[in-house]
Amino acid sequence: MLHQRSIGVLNRFFYHKQHFTSTVTKTNSRFPFKFSRFTAPKVLSMATSHSNRLASEQSPYLLQHAHNPVDWYPWGEEAFAEARRRDAPIFLSIGYSTCHWCHVMEVESFEDEGIAKLLNDWFVSIKVDREERPDVDKVYMTYVQALYGGGGWPLTVFLSPDLKPLMGGTYFPPDDKYGRPGFKTILRKVKEAWESKRDMLVKSGTFAIEQLSEALSSSSDSGKLPHGVSDEALRLCSEQLSENYDSEFGGFGSAPKFPRPVEINLMLYNSKKLEDTGKLDGANESQKMVYFTLQCMAKGGVHDHVGGGFHRYSVDECWHVPHFEKMLYDQGQLANVYLDAFSITKDTFYSSISRDILDYLRRDMIGPEGEIFSAEDADSAENEGDTRKKEGAFYIWTNKEVEDLLGEHAALFAEHYYIKQMGNCDLSEMSDPHNEFKGQNVLIERKDPSEMASKYGMSIETYQEILGECRRKLFEVRLRRPKPHLDDKVIVSWNGLAISSFARASKILKGEAEGIKFNFPVVGTEPEEYLRIAGKAASFIRNQLYNAETHRLKHSFRNSPSKAPGFLDDYAFMISGLLDLYEFGGEIHWLLWAIELQETQDSLFLDREGGGYFNNTGEDSSVLLRVKEDHDGAEPSGNSVSAINLIRLASMGSGSKADYYKRNAEHLLAVFEKRLKDTAMAVPLMCCAADMLRVPSRKQVVVVGERTSEEFESMLATAHAIYDPNRTVIHIDPNNKEEIEFWEVNNSNIALMAKNNNAASKVVALVCQNFTCSAPVTDHSSLEALLSQKVCAS
Repeated sequence: MLHQRSIGVLNRFFYHKQHFTSTVTKTNSRFPFKFSRFTAPKVLSMATSHSNRLASEQSPYLLQHAHNPVDWYPWGEEAFAEARRRDAPIFLSIGYSTCHWCHVMEVESFEDEGIAKLLNDWFVSIKVDREERPDVDKVYMTYVQALYGGGGWPLTVFLSPDLKPLMGGTYFPPDDKYGRPGFKTILRKVKEAWESKRDMLVKSGTFAIEQLSEALSSSSDSGKLPHGVSDEALRLCSEQLSENYDSEFGGFGSAPKFPRPVEINLMLYNSKKLEDTGKLDGANESQKMVYFTLQCMAKGGVHDHVGGGFHRYSVDECWHVPHFEKMLYDQGQLANVYLDAFSITKDTFYSSISRDILDYLRRDMIGPEGEIFSAEDADSAENEGDTRKKEGAFYIWTNKEVEDLLGEHAALFAEHYYIKQMGNCDLSEMSDPHNEFKGQNVLIERKDPSEMASKYGMSIETYQEILGECRRKLFEVRLRRPKPHLDDKVIVSWNGLAISSFARASKILKGEAEGIKFNFPVVGTEPEEYLRIAGKAASFIRNQLYNAETHRLKHSFRNSPSKAPGFLDDYAFMISGLLDLYEFGGEIHWLLWAIELQETQDSLFLDREGGGYFNNTGEDSSVLLRVKEDHDGAEPSGNSVSAINLIRLASMGSGSKADYYKRNAEHLLAVFEKRLKDTAMAVPLMCCAADMLRVPSRKQVVVVGERTSEEFESMLATAHAIYDPNRTVIHIDPNNKEEIEFWEVNNSNIALMAKNNNAASKVVALVCQNFTCSAPVTDHSSLEALLSQKVCAS
């Protein structure tokens, strides 16, 4: 029966693959039920005398389980050999250190002596950190999604000793409830099935892996993306997102609401294209959806108004009550889309939110050597010494706390942030269905600041200053609360996303009006400082996680580099961050490193025959799937980012090297032609990449001058001031021998431009497109005028 069912559900999986995301879903995969606010003990690990093999690991998630009575193994040959020796099935549990439901399952099941005995007697138990081993997670998450229609973490999978999946799910409560089997029942059923139906189970798992491998490693013989596909994909994705737009609360879907920055990327990209082709109504409509969404997110409780940054998602439709964990990949991407919105509107509301995110990272998430940490947990103790931890405890407030802290400004602050005596988690029936936050308030802005300032008889500036001072007071008190767990693991791919946002902010924020005032938690960082932070983070990755001899990356770092090699996303996201680091003012060696990493990425992951990139190297025989990922979810796919990287590199190079990059980009996109045609909304960033490929001539801005001069900085900021995703900025100091030599090798035209426009004490800029360059300009206002000229897109 299981074998036959596998065929049917796998077929449905391949047809409906667009629905599967890389984010946490709110259903149990095996026995679907909602648990966005499921009543469960908010408890974390309690002291125990046990110790297991995980105690010697580096991962914060594995260390959280190091004293469970379960005889855990890390992923590796020791565990596999033990399963073969005992002829026992493997129990595989995958999660991450800031995963709320992983904590719940640990307390309920993995700290329970009786359940631990069942696991130890009947299984070989393996614990995996999905952030440390995304390749392992990908195999078994894909299996669970395919067979059971959903997935999430903790991921619970049973394997044969040769690692074939037998059955799986996500969170299981310890005991049978509501007509659903509990974890103890599941363990007994799996043991019985292993003893009585082993051959059928193994055959089914083998078949599932074969089918998934075939479906997720598409190829293209032609290597060409047919004309018309990119236009249609962009149009279709925009239309589908628009149809899902929530005009009341913003966002492109219903609750629970996840920020998905790639949707914003697509809508802004498409609006620019519509604007350039004279379709202003369509462009304005797309922009309105984006701006309203960004405003609702920033005003909602999903945004940490007191400390900055964004939580993972909101459980309701109005962006109010969040799941409180904070992830680095969200911060990097969200900072960038708010920067894009500022580039278009010049509205400092958007630039201040970008600063809010980056200042949060700078204050709380950056290590001593510039490394950027991964995440902060949703759960924390309400009081020092408590063994019980509660979701959101660090972030929520009672009305009395606010009154006592803020005194004369308490009423103003409470009205602005919808703070109520009985608590404010009442805006939606989904916000707090089990009254977990009764009497508590999650800050949300529901009042217009101008109207409120008028009501209180003060200027808007004074009103905003008062709010800022009130937030500072709450922040200082919050610092004395027990803090959520910090996952101080350094992940290359997520650092790449953050490096991009810091680098871009260093120039885009120079477009803010002079004399602008910032209010806490925004601290008014000088834009140049953000470039320094980006460079320091990149230096950490290069010094600690890059082997200069093999040109290979490691995936992550905590105390020392991880055993896991770099994966496709590590290379793709890091290359993207390095390209931004260079284009927004960094030194030439960052661009050189990006090129080196692209060469390594091609050698390790590129399917030279079929096109596109695999997610892993294929060198680890314990990882059963090598797939070509395309879904742009909470994080963009490595293939989407790679396509854009290749197009950008092609625009910087010349000759056969530029042709090579562009050819690989087109072959990659041809692999996903069907996806672009049929389910464009699943691949918004890839839709942008496909359109970029078809742009007849990418705009080049070349800035020539002494790098240390103020005029150079000003000209470079102007080059980036206007939103244009189809623009490449190249800067070169003609007196820098290293830069001249680099361009002589990689694009002699750039070197020639630098030599011909080497004017003493002047900075020169040229704008090139369609094989023609403008006359050189020597002031930023002339460059701004050149870049503002409309060029019809084909």
